[in-house]
Amino acid sequence: MSLFCCPICHAPLQTDGNTLRCPARHCFDIAAEGYCHLVPSSKMHAKIPGDSRDMVAARRRFLSAGFYEIFSDAINISAMQILNNNSHPVILDAGCGEGYYTARLGSFLRSKGLSPKAAGFDISKFAVKAAAKQDKQTEYAVASSFDIPAADHTFDFMMNVFAPIVPAEFARVLRPGGGLLIAVPSPRHLFGLKKVLYDTPYENETIDTAYDGFTFLERIPVRGELFTEDPQQIQALFMMTPYYWKTPVSGCERLKQCTALSTEIGFDLLIYRRTADDSF
Repeated sequence: MSLFCCPICHAPLQTDGNTLRCPARHCFDIAAEGYCHLVPSSKMHAKIPGDSRDMVAARRRFLSAGFYEIFSDAINISAMQILNNNSHPVILDAGCGEGYYTARLGSFLRSKGLSPKAAGFDISKFAVKAAAKQDKQTEYAVASSFDIPAADHTFDFMMNVFAPIVPAEFARVLRPGGGLLIAVPSPRHLFGLKKVLYDTPYENETIDTAYDGFTFLERIPVRGELFTEDPQQIQALFMMTPYYWKTPVSGCERLKQCTALSTEIGFDLLIYRRTADDSF
């Protein structure tokens, strides 16, 4: 049985050869890498939405070098605490990208004696393809946070790392009492990069922590420093940020000439508990 449900009729999906199929006979091909595309064509708002192949490759190159391992480790420890002795947790990464945090969380939990069932989805098929190719312990799908193809109350724990936040959908698929971890940038995350890109660098805003259907528990700050003298990694970092889309040409040119980068890095981990109110 898949952790995902049919995106058309919302019935359970079963593996049938190289497809996932629901009782109504809606079927979805399983790609060679092991993932499914679960966004109906009627709900595709772009021909190829999400991160491009080059952006995914840049993200994988940067993350595999360990620059953000400090964040992944903090997520893993927080998840373990949230799960609180649940030895068979069902986990979802909403907006999983190329699967760096997803795979490391699953590996960490298994190393602690847990037996998680994990799923991850992203709107970028290139990201999901990369994730599924590397991580065979997790079920991956192309899907949207605005219409998650999962039954109500499926998951014990969800995480969302720098991805769209859709509280109503998160509350719907989480079990009452389930945990939600949202990772957001700290005010001075990548400030050193911004000083290269912009004439007037700015701090990130601190987002509101209140969401219907959830009780806010705590904000966990995770801070570090990043230094690299590899121009390829500097460009890879740039390509995996929102600044890639909105930096003026002058800033892009300055970054191309940059042979070393030193910057603050920081996540805030926002921890929530799904309320017992079953209105979602």
